[in-house]
Amino acid sequence: MAIAMIVNQIRQMLNEKSQRHSADLVKLGKDVQEGPLSGNIILMSKTPQVQAMATIFRDGETENDEFIFYFDRMAALLIQTALDCHKFKPAQVTTPLDITYSGLKSAGVMSAVIVLRGGSCLEIGLKRTIHDCPTGRMLIQSNYRTGEPELHYLKLFPDIAQHETVLLLDPQVSSGGSALMAAKVLIDHGVAEEKIVFVTCLAGRMGVKRLLNVFPRIRVVAAEVVENNERRWIEERYLGC
Repeated sequence: MAIAMIVNQIRQMLNEKSQRHSADLVKLGKDVQEGPLSGNIILMSKTPQVQAMATIFRDGETENDEFIFYFDRMAALLIQTALDCHKFKPAQVTTPLDITYSGLKSAGVMSAVIVLRGGSCLEIGLKRTIHDCPTGRMLIQSNYRTGEPELHYLKLFPDIAQHETVLLLDPQVSSGGSALMAAKVLIDHGVAEEKIVFVTCLAGRMGVKRLLNVFPRIRVVAAEVVENNERRWIEERYLGC
């Protein structure tokens, strides 16, 4: 009987916590609904090349292998755009012709954290752009009863707080709940807010507004801002399930 009472009390506390979380998320959405997009949202330039690729991978009739090929190309361009958020410092090298060249080199470690499972869609683009990028992982899933995001798995580098830039990879942002939790996990592990660069392909307007309302110094790199609560279809097509 005592165990049953404790279990019921814990269940009630968790239900109340979930209700508060949902209410806070709704209130946060209402608070930011009318406001403009933050200046910390960096959108890829809509060049003819980018628009053509976006047309191909958003076309429902595109074959799956072709979808993966063009999404990987888009992912590489997203990572390249995110690299502009990284700090560089002056450096001089000597060319094969014995000429001194003044250029730039990385000011510190750039690492990435993949938000599973969808973030794995961006991993090939990451490795093609930064082949030796240290990569961690976290698994966040929404509770099927409450809709509240839950952290199920986490693997980060012990020194991640000292990294100059940490890329947080997730191909789509919908309500923003998972993005908020992922950012909070990094901050709880000592990563400075301004060092986090959230990389996504399709950013739901309400989701990124919620994220940047709570963490205003995070930068978001996206291919496009879409309407609210668009279903997370990219990972389903890319992974085939």
